[in-house]
Amino acid sequence: MSQRRKTVWQRLKSWLARAAIGVVGLWVAGILLFAFLPLPFSAVMVEKQIGAWLSGDFRYVAHSDWVEMKEIAPWMPLAVIASEDQKFPTHWGFDVQAIQSVLDSEGGRMRGASTLSQQTAKNVFLWDGRSWIRKGLEAGLTVAIETVWSKRRILTVYLNVAEFGEGVFGVEEASQRYFHKPASRLTMAEAALLAAVLPNPIRFRADAPSPYVRQRQQWILRQMRQLGGESFLRAHRLY
Repeated sequence: MSQRRKTVWQRLKSWLARAAIGVVGLWVAGILLFAFLPLPFSAVMVEKQIGAWLSGDFRYVAHSDWVEMKEIAPWMPLAVIASEDQKFPTHWGFDVQAIQSVLDSEGGRMRGASTLSQQTAKNVFLWDGRSWIRKGLEAGLTVAIETVWSKRRILTVYLNVAEFGEGVFGVEEASQRYFHKPASRLTMAEAALLAAVLPNPIRFRADAPSPYVRQRQQWILRQMRQLGGESFLRAHRLY
């Protein structure tokens, strides 16, 4: 390798190292600041918005409206726990049993078994898609937010950044868009319906629920009751 190529390679490595340190610094600052400050937007929101612009879709706007947990009806946090992660109050960020089950049944494919903590870490700091690199970064960020944030805070952030439809992010925006009222007034059935679309909020629609979404809504309602309703949230200091 010539001296010139060595110099270029050294400069590139130096730039990459500085960029990596800068990104990690932003993540650390974000984890510390958003432990108590409202989150103005998430990485996934930025990704979706830029992607729409690059594709020529200037009508798409990623909407979100931050609300604290006390401004959200208790049915909503209960619904996402019932549907997405029933071990959320007790695990340390990962559902090891669920991960092992997915690996055994899917031959190691990276799908499913994501806890609310993992989904929050991904939505806030990373990008959509599946890759071992992203999953590795997600794991590290999950440990970090589980260490710094309370379970209630993780749940609050999740409910404010989750995607509920095309350009609809956060439970307040979803409640206003689909039910024309604030998230504080969501009923048990409405919360379950919103939770039912979370696996694929672009394919599944809360404003035009398919029979499958309705079936999933009923399953979530049963799970919410079996968990113990509002008393479940109070017992684990989530609301």
